[in-house]
Amino acid sequence: MESISIQNIKQKFGIIGYDYALHRALEKSIQVAPTDISVLVLGESGVGKEFIPKIIHQYSSRKHHTYIAVNCGAIPEGTIDSELFGHEKGSFTGATSMRKGYFEGANGGTIFLDEVGELPLTTQVRLLRILESGEFIKVGSSKIQKTNIRIVAATNLNIVESIQKGKFREDLYYRLNTVQINVPPLRFRKNDVKFLFKKFSNDFAEKYHMPSITLTEESLKYLENYPWPGNIRQLKNLIEQISVVETKREISIEKLKEYIPENIPSISFSNHNNNNVIETRSFHEREKDFLYKILFDMKKNLNDLKDITFQLIKNNSSTRFIEKNQHLMEKVFGKMIHNRDDSIFQLEDSSKSSSDLDYEEVEEDLTKNEFSSFSLQKKEIEFIQKALKKNNGKRRKAAKELGISERTLYRKIKQYGL
Repeated sequence: MESISIQNIKQKFGIIGYDYALHRALEKSIQVAPTDISVLVLGESGVGKEFIPKIIHQYSSRKHHTYIAVNCGAIPEGTIDSELFGHEKGSFTGATSMRKGYFEGANGGTIFLDEVGELPLTTQVRLLRILESGEFIKVGSSKIQKTNIRIVAATNLNIVESIQKGKFREDLYYRLNTVQINVPPLRFRKNDVKFLFKKFSNDFAEKYHMPSITLTEESLKYLENYPWPGNIRQLKNLIEQISVVETKREISIEKLKEYIPENIPSISFSNHNNNNVIETRSFHEREKDFLYKILFDMKKNLNDLKDITFQLIKNNSSTRFIEKNQHLMEKVFGKMIHNRDDSIFQLEDSSKSSSDLDYEEVEEDLTKNEFSSFSLQKKEIEFIQKALKKNNGKRRKAAKELGISERTLYRKIKQYGL
């Protein structure tokens, strides 16, 4: 997808930002639009998930037909079936006339089911039937009707957890989740904050007929580093409030802190193996875990590279390359000894496991900053323990989640006495 296409989409729908994950979500929306497959949009509350189904509808063959957005969480459980599928006259108290539901009214078009995780189980069964066969029955009727509808659903709930608790049907989840599109939270789009601020500031200046508010350099950095539990919706509400209340149009960091305090707990939404995990933790705690996860993955990748290189050495297939690049390889793998008898190289301490790569330099760098109270080994143990606990001690599943082989995990378990 060319960048100009993405730019056109952003201009058309008023989407602000240049984040890679945001652009990827827009690209996927365009790619799936010409098809009729169902789409599940995942993201925290306030990230702007509602733009995705609009884009999909606009760039599909259904664009000249009806588009309906339904907030499933806002409709009472007692009337949700009637709203979605319609009802016959006299089917329940107050049903004084026949009513068409959204699925009948939007025939040929697209329906966006926001907060689909809030649907009652009985309604989920009806929705599954539409996805499988296009058939539905109105409340109080026995007549089967057909509809040709494209469904895009969205949620900020942990659907996998809801399935485990029996609150959401697993077969419906897989039907809805043919293609998954993830909309990133604002805290992962730090560079977009300044663009969003400028857009909202100008919008409210025009709305309330007053000069736009601006930020000092310190204030901007404060906004960029704020965790934004309410995402774009929270930022927009904040700017509107400041625009109306404050008479001074340049907002200092001290004034900003009166509206959004420091070090508040925030909601973290992560998508791992299609399992959406929601947890309440401090922003800096999550940054630490994120950094150590990166280091853990880097260590694993380097270990794999070391194993491959050692096999090449054993097979005597790259002696000339190794001789040419010996200095560089010794920096990564340690000192090497040239064995002239068989013209191969050996690692100085080949009895050591390939996982024993020295990370003292990484640890030394970490001790210079706020992560000094942690060690890489400690975090590695923590990741392994969490993976084992999450998978009920099953090593194969835990290894897959950690991105390492089952053999490597077994060696780590023995090494750390877990």
